[in-house]
Amino acid sequence: MKKVIALLMLSVSFMFAINLQTASKEELMSIKGIGAQKAAAIMKYRKTHKIKSADDLLKVKGIGAGIVKNVKKGVKVSSTKKTAKRKASKTSSKSKAKMKTKASKTKKKASSKAKSKKSSMKKKAKSKKSKLKEKANKYKK
Repeated sequence: MKKVIALLMLSVSFMFAINLQTASKEELMSIKGIGAQKAAAIMKYRKTHKIKSADDLLKVKGIGAGIVKNVKKGVKVSSTKKTAKRKASKTSSKSKAKMKTKASKTKKKASSKAKSKKSSMKKKAKSKKSKLKEKANKYKK
């Protein structure tokens, strides 16, 4: 009976564990202590190495014993922190997009101003040339 209970508890703990070899970036980020950069580092590491256990993460740059403990225990980031991270990333991507559009608009304005200034300078140069030609023609006569 004790063996059955122990087996059930062990299977339940594996149900909630994350497979480090196949976990997505979001799944890795759900572990306390792992953010976007560390998740990316893990994903990069597992392209060339096989992760058999949580201890293999110690070979990844930036991952320490504390994070490995969180992985082993299954400590997750609280849902409020997850939503805060999502909101922060959404707002930062929105602000980046706004800055890009604003920069492109100012670039367009500057280019159109430069074009109009160039054309006005050409007009002025033509008018000066024509005036000089008129004066030269007067003196010839």
